[in-house]
Amino acid sequence: MNIMISNNSNLAIYEQIINQIKTAIINKELIPGDPLPSIRALAKDLQISVITTKRAYEELEGEGLIYSLSGKGFYICEQNTEILKEKKIAMIEKNMTDIIRECKEAGLSIEDLKAMIEVYYEDVD
Repeated sequence: MNIMISNNSNLAIYEQIINQIKTAIINKELIPGDPLPSIRALAKDLQISVITTKRAYEELEGEGLIYSLSGKGFYICEQNTEILKEKKIAMIEKNMTDIIRECKEAGLSIEDLKAMIEVYYEDVD
């Protein structure tokens, strides 16, 4: 699993970590029982604070996505990936509603919006 932190993101670093781990679970890049890097190892790899990594792991654990074994580390929980996917889709729909509202306020047509989506969709990895 490769976590990438963006300094240009509007999200806090711990939220970027959480989102990338959730995405990896949805895409089955991480499956139940898979170990995660230790808090210290991930912090070192990403060149961030241990506190930031700890917060991300605590939030994921609180959501029931990962669990810890004392002295062994953190692991991916068994879960219904469809529920995670539905949550992600709901978030996308909310963001799309906001974007569509802004496009309408700017006087853009649906064709303009579709063209923009096509351009950006191709550019994003």
